Amino acid sequence: MLIRPASPEDAAAIWSIMEPVVRAGETYALDRDMSRDDALAYWLAPDKEAFVAEQDGAVLGTYVLRPNQAGGGRHVANCAYMTSAHAMGRGVARRMCEHSLDHARALGYKAMQFNFVVGTNERAVRLWQSLGFEIVGRLPGAFAHPAHGDVDALVMFRQL
Repeated sequence: MLIRPASPEDAAAIWSIMEPVVRAGETYALDRDMSRDDALAYWLAPDKEAFVAEQDGAVLGTYVLRPNQAGGGRHVANCAYMTSAHAMGRGVARRMCEHSLDHARALGYKAMQFNFVVGTNERAVRLWQSLGFEIVGRLPGAFAHPAHGDVDALVMFRQL
């Protein structure tokens, strides 16, 4: 699996991964009716570094890395990851997270924080924990899940 910086030519592949995630509204606090252009503008914004994971020329996942906060919080990285539905369970998210941890460390970040992990996204919570992240905060009822109602969001953190 190759993980590389995203290029403008990856926009269609990135959208094909993002669209079902955004439309489902189960794991990201994004407008479920978000347009393709708005979603790509959000994901590929100048304040983020975007990457894609590909295998045999097919893009299987994407992630973005950015400072978690400005100023005094710039030494902590923040990432977001999305994997295509047909590639789930194949280790794509794990590889992207490992890549992001290495890349963040190389850039001089001291830690990584996930600000809003939907509590019902148990697969992601288990994966992040297996990669050394701890739940350091719980935001009760902070996410309006389309099937489960208001569910907790988790703040997860690890030192680099």
